[in-house]
Amino acid sequence: MVLNFTANLLAFTDVLKSIGGIVLAVVILLVMVTVHEFGHYVAGRILGFKINEFSVGFGPAIFKKRSKKTGELFALRIIPLGGYCAFDGEDEIDESSEETKQAKETQETPFEEMQENDGGASAMNVETNENATVEEKEEYPEPVGERFNDQAPWKRIIVLVAGATMNYLLALLLIITMFAFVGRPVYQVLEKPAQTPSEGATATVVLTEQEEQQSGLLPGDVILKIDGKNVYMITDYMDILDGKKAGETVDVTVLRGEEEIVVQMQLAVDANIVNMSDVNTLLHAMGVYGLTTVTEKSGFFPTIGHSFAYSWKIAGTVLRSLGELLTGKLGLEAMGGPITTIQVTSQAATSSLLSCLNIASFIGVNLAVFNLLPVPALDGCKVIFCLIEWIRKKPVNRKVEAMIHFIGIIFLFGFAILVDLLQLF
Repeated sequence: MVLNFTANLLAFTDVLKSIGGIVLAVVILLVMVTVHEFGHYVAGRILGFKINEFSVGFGPAIFKKRSKKTGELFALRIIPLGGYCAFDGEDEIDESSEETKQAKETQETPFEEMQENDGGASAMNVETNENATVEEKEEYPEPVGERFNDQAPWKRIIVLVAGATMNYLLALLLIITMFAFVGRPVYQVLEKPAQTPSEGATATVVLTEQEEQQSGLLPGDVILKIDGKNVYMITDYMDILDGKKAGETVDVTVLRGEEEIVVQMQLAVDANIVNMSDVNTLLHAMGVYGLTTVTEKSGFFPTIGHSFAYSWKIAGTVLRSLGELLTGKLGLEAMGGPITTIQVTSQAATSSLLSCLNIASFIGVNLAVFNLLPVPALDGCKVIFCLIEWIRKKPVNRKVEAMIHFIGIIFLFGFAILVDLLQLF
C-alpha cells in the first residue's frame, strides 16, 4: 500500500513538473514575442507612426484597455503564441483607389468600438446616448501619427528592424547574466560512459583502443580553446577540425584540475564532418567517448566579450542550420515547429538555471535572425520592399506585395506543421 502510494505520488509529481515545464516554455516564448512587438511599438512611437493596437497573443481578448492619453488599445488575447503591433494602414493594398477611400470613410475605426460602461450599455451608441458618445470620444482620443505606408521608407525600415533588435538585446542580457552568475558553458571530456550517459552529455561513442590512446585528452579535461580559438558550441569544434586528417595534431587549451595547460591532441580518424549534427565523427576524431556541459567563470570584461561572441555563435548556428537544410545536408527531421520548440524549451527550462537561461537566449537570437530573413511575411522581406521603394521613389504595387506576404504566411505555417509532424512520426 505504501509502495503504491509512493509510486502514485512520484507519478503525480512528474505530471506537475511536465505541466510546469510547458507553462514555463510558453511564458518564455510569449515574453520573447512580446519584446519583439514592443520593439516595433517603441520605434513607431518615437518616429510618429499611428498605432491602433498592441496585442499580446491572438484570438479573443481576455483583457483589453484603451489608453485615455493616446487612444491606443492594449490587449491580452487567449492564444499565447504570438502578438502584434497594429500600425494604421500597414495592411492597405491600394491606398490610392477611390473605393478604398470611400471604404475608409464609412468603416468603423477602432475608436468607434462598443465600450461597455458599468451598466453594460454602449457608450458609443448614438441612438441611445448621444452625450455619452461625445464624452467617450473625449476620453479616448484617436491615436496621433501618420499611417504606416505614408511614412518615409527609412522610417519603416527602422520600425521593422526594431523588433529583431529588441530580441537580440534581451538575449544578450540573458547571456551576460548567465555567464556572470552561473558561468560560461564549456565542454568537459567524459570518462568511458556507463550504461546511461550523464545528463547534459553530447552523443557518446565507442572508441577503439588506438583511438583512445591517440587523443592526448584525459577524462575531466575542460576544453577552453582549440588551435588558439575560443570554443563555445559543438559547431565551433567542427569548424576548426573539419577536413583534418588522421594523425594531424592540434593544440588544445584545457583546464586540468586547477591548472590551464596546452596539450597536443592527435586526430584518431579523418574529421570529415557531414553536417552540424554529425557529432559521432567529431568524437571519434578527437578520440573521446563524449563531452558534457560544465561552466567556467571569468572576470567582468572577459565575460562581456564572451557574451557577445556567444550570441554571434548562436546566430551563426541558426543560419548554418538553414543553409544545410536548403542544400540538403540536413534533413527536415532535424528541424522543429512550435510543438517541438515548446517540448525542447520545457525540458531545458526545468533542467537547471543554466539550461533555462541558455534556451531563452537561444530563442531570442533565433527570433532576431529568423525575422530578418528575406522570406515573405517576415520583417526582412518587408525591409526589402521598403528598400525597393526608396530606390525607385515609388512602392511596388501594394496588391502584389500583399499577395507575396500572404503566400509567405501560408508557406511558413505549412512548413511549421510539416516539421512537427515529422517529429511525431
